[in-house]
Amino acid sequence: MSNFVPSSVRRHATRGAIAAFLALSPSLAFAHPGHGDSYGFAQGFMHPVGGLDHVLAMVAVGIFAASLGGRALWAVPASFVGLMAVGGGLGMAGIDVPFVEFGIVGSIIVLGLVVALGYRNWPLGAAMALVGFFALFHGHAHGAEMPESASGAAYAVGFMLATALLHMVGIGAGLALGKAGETRAPRLVQGLGVVVAVAGLGLLAGAM
Repeated sequence: MSNFVPSSVRRHATRGAIAAFLALSPSLAFAHPGHGDSYGFAQGFMHPVGGLDHVLAMVAVGIFAASLGGRALWAVPASFVGLMAVGGGLGMAGIDVPFVEFGIVGSIIVLGLVVALGYRNWPLGAAMALVGFFALFHGHAHGAEMPESASGAAYAVGFMLATALLHMVGIGAGLALGKAGETRAPRLVQGLGVVVAVAGLGLLAGAM
């Protein structure tokens, strides 16, 4: 991984991830939102960080991007955010998407396994398509659960910003583990993927 990412980029990404984590940590103490007195932006921002399913998937996207390196560092998360916005628009419009909950849980399992398997020669387009597919489910859930009192545009900006910050946490984690050395780093990243996949299986068992 270090062969694809300059050390200066790794430092900036890691610092950004730490800052993102500090910004998000107070929000993680709250339950999964969907109702409340706050307005659109705050509710949209809280939605991804208030649910373990969303947090795991979005951090996994960041780890996946970091493991691929190069242009994937920005292109893979950008693909997720872009397609999530499309899914969010469908949810806000009341357009049904089947198997949303299973799609969300499935994203955790699949992305965790992708990281755990350690294959880093993914074509960029294929990696973007994979995360973009799952992003539709996450976006639909965010949009469908928007409170009627919330501003649609502000709500969308909120959940997209929170998603991007969670991606930064994942990217920072992946790059930080990459500093462990050429031999240990892949195993550490793969181990993190196993943890994510197992957590996804636990969520799936609870949903069935």
